[in-house]
Amino acid sequence: MNITEHNQNGLVYLTADGFDAAGGVAHGFSTRRGGVSEGIFATLNLSMNRGDDPDRVRENYRRFCAAIGVDVGKIVCASQVHGDTVRTVTAADLGIGLDEGEPWKADGLITDIPGVVLTIFTADCLPILLYDPVRRVVGAVHSGWRGTALGIAAKAVERMVDCYGCDRMDILAAIGPGISKCCFETHEDVPNAMTEAMGAAALSAIEVLPTGKFHVDLKALNAKRLESAGLDPAHIAVSPDCTCCMPEKYWSHRATHGERGSQAAMIALTV
Repeated sequence: MNITEHNQNGLVYLTADGFDAAGGVAHGFSTRRGGVSEGIFATLNLSMNRGDDPDRVRENYRRFCAAIGVDVGKIVCASQVHGDTVRTVTAADLGIGLDEGEPWKADGLITDIPGVVLTIFTADCLPILLYDPVRRVVGAVHSGWRGTALGIAAKAVERMVDCYGCDRMDILAAIGPGISKCCFETHEDVPNAMTEAMGAAALSAIEVLPTGKFHVDLKALNAKRLESAGLDPAHIAVSPDCTCCMPEKYWSHRATHGERGSQAAMIALTV
């Protein structure tokens, strides 16, 4: 599977070829191009809580949702806390406005309800979308280094299996744009967390630098997590784009020192 870029009247977004080929799902990873926000939020900011004009953010949502073919009124998101909670989204979770506080904390969402738009937000952390076209279940995961160490992507797969009866070999995964190994320079706490959680399997994704710091490949680690959870490696697509390397195209917390908007990744079963 590959990740493909689209440009719809200046609005740039990405999709996973395998999801599109399977059909029955609408999804997309946003960039920062194609919106109406200004200043440090220029242009496609999809964060309601970083100080941008709410009307501009709503218009950005309208444009992005129209481009990927989902209903902006059926978005469900959570308060992301870099944990490993995966929530099953039911009909009772619908109707929470974008500018209202999310009622629960979670970094993963799964559902089998058509039309529900699972949404997670990133600006260096990894957005991961999951789709089982056989059982018709979708998932959206926010995975920073803490979530990677906790194995949230694999836990989302386990929840899809346990709650909806998915077969692991049917599940497709797409790891979207995020900070790549080239820019994710860390102290020893991050590689230590990975090796503690994953053992020797983590070592190939960790590089020791001459400075004594480390480069850590979160995309490779999450792909390993998904493979360990039983996914076919051929069913895992990984975006090569590094948000920190490409601040003109993506929001990067590290590149902007926190003065930024947010990307969103969305997925919904088509009705």
